[in-house]
Amino acid sequence: MASSNAAGVDNTFRRKFDREEFLERARERERQEEEGGPHKSKSKGPPLQRKPLKHRDYEVDLESRLGKTQVVTPIAPLSQQAGYYCSVCECVVKDSANYLDHINGKKHQRALGMSMRVERASLQQVQERFEKLKKRKTDGTFTEQDLDERILKQQQEEEERKRQRRERKKEKKKEKVVEEETEIDPDVAAMMGFGGFGSAKK
Repeated sequence: MASSNAAGVDNTFRRKFDREEFLERARERERQEEEGGPHKSKSKGPPLQRKPLKHRDYEVDLESRLGKTQVVTPIAPLSQQAGYYCSVCECVVKDSANYLDHINGKKHQRALGMSMRVERASLQQVQERFEKLKKRKTDGTFTEQDLDERILKQQQEEEERKRQRRERKKEKKKEKVVEEETEIDPDVAAMMGFGGFGSAKK
C-alpha cells in the first residue's frame, strides 16, 4: 500500500513550483523590457514631481442637497445621480463622511497632482507667522469679543433653524387635520349617526 501511494498519489498538499519554468519566464520578461515590448515597466521615464499638500481654497459643500428628494434613474449621467459627485475622479460617493474621506484620500490628491507629504516649514516661516499673529492681536483685528460674537451668532442661527422646523411641523399637522376633516362625507356621517368629530358637547 505504501508503494502505491508513493508512485501515483501526491498527498503532501503543498504547492510545488517548477524552477525551470519560472526562470524561463523571468528571462523572457527581462528580454521584453530590454526591447521595450508589451510589458514595459511603468517606472521608466522621467519621474513625476508632485506638489506638497496645501489647504483647500474652497468650501466643501455638504449641505446644499440636505433634506431634498431626488428621482434616481440608472440611465442618468454620474453627475446627476444621488450622492456626492467628484468631478476630478469622475465617481459618485453615497454619503458625506465617505465623500470627505475620498477628497482627503491618496487617489484624489494624486489626481490633483499632489503627494501626501506636507511641506516642512522653515524656522523663518514659523517666526513670521508668530509675528503676524501678534500684530493681529495688538491691532484689535483678532479679539476675544470677535470669538464671543461669532459663537452668539451661531447660536442664534441654530435657534432660528429650530424655530423654522417647529413651524413646518405645525403646518404639516394642520394640513393633515384639514385633510382628515374633508375626507368625511356629511351624508355618510349622518347615515351612520354622528355629525362629525371634535364637536362641542350639547
